[in-house]
Amino acid sequence: MRINLRDIIDVPGGSVPFECELDTERIASPAIARHRTLPRAEGRVSNTAGVLTLEGVIRCDMDMICDRCLEEYRLEKDIPVSVPLATELSGEDDSEIYLLSGEWLELSDVLEMCFILDMDQKSLCRPDCAGLCPDCGKNLNQGPCSCIQSRDPRMAVLEQLLDKE
Repeated sequence: MRINLRDIIDVPGGSVPFECELDTERIASPAIARHRTLPRAEGRVSNTAGVLTLEGVIRCDMDMICDRCLEEYRLEKDIPVSVPLATELSGEDDSEIYLLSGEWLELSDVLEMCFILDMDQKSLCRPDCAGLCPDCGKNLNQGPCSCIQSRDPRMAVLEQLLDKE
């Protein structure tokens, strides 16, 4: 989705509202099993004292796959978005500023980037997820498995000392 910002680029105090849905194929991730609803973004692009800023929120409701136990869990997120915009870059520290294509803003690109950057590197069903047993594959969140706990091979010499006693 493209927004024409011609009417607010040179008008301090001007703003343009937006509302759109994100393309789920462009924000796909192995951790996302499915989207319960399409991710929706709403907000506005404002000119405050000559500085353009995109501000809004992305709302999404997804079924995720836990990286440790491989179970599905539901995740509802509200992602706040605040991105400075510019028609041209002037300094070296402009990595946070999104560059406009003339008077046009590629809104979908900015929102998809914000969505992807906000996703956790590790998708966990809960912070203390125990994961799977490396030997039998049992989900350790449901209780301990019946495997004999293998000991760390680096401690074998110390274990021999314990076995003698």
